[in-house]
Amino acid sequence: MPTIDYVALDTVAVLTSIEVAVTVTPDDLTRPTPCRAWTVYGLLAHMATQHYGFAAASRGEDDADVWKVRDLGDDPVKAYVASAEHALEAFAQPGVAERVFPLPEFGPGVSFPGAQAVSFHFIDYVVHSWDLGKSVGKRPAFEPAVLEAALDVAKRVPTGEIREAPGTPFGPDIAYTGTDLLDQTVALLGRSPNWPN
Repeated sequence: MPTIDYVALDTVAVLTSIEVAVTVTPDDLTRPTPCRAWTVYGLLAHMATQHYGFAAASRGEDDADVWKVRDLGDDPVKAYVASAEHALEAFAQPGVAERVFPLPEFGPGVSFPGAQAVSFHFIDYVVHSWDLGKSVGKRPAFEPAVLEAALDVAKRVPTGEIREAPGTPFGPDIAYTGTDLLDQTVALLGRSPNWPN
């Protein structure tokens, strides 16, 4: 079975998130999102913070403060793009998939093999691209191969009580009988493909 290049897949997901983010206007920042507690601004701040956190992890850094949500300043879109570019640069370094990523967000001393950690980042940015797109009326465009990989990762995300915990990144899965791969993925991770309905 061939090894999946999650770094390449992640690059596509992050670049797609940028394509959606640059369409956000100042008026959009207070819009609700499929992420229950976040407006568009809050979602962008979360996404930016995760970029910096995963970039730090790729360098072996385990400072939990890096993972605290950031203020995006006067130009949230520009700040988001800068964070995305920072993560892309970090993940482009040689051997990143073979490194160990400390991820203090999961708990003290928790770390994961690089390829697995990058797969976490990848699925986040496929789903958050969809979240952001739903909020501002711009559906992200992914190639089928990217969506097939995302669906595979989504199927491996733990289910059960962990999905009910406060602050959990993904809610309980939602029944979906359609064939759209992106909608299947987000439904598995607790988003209604028909949001806000």
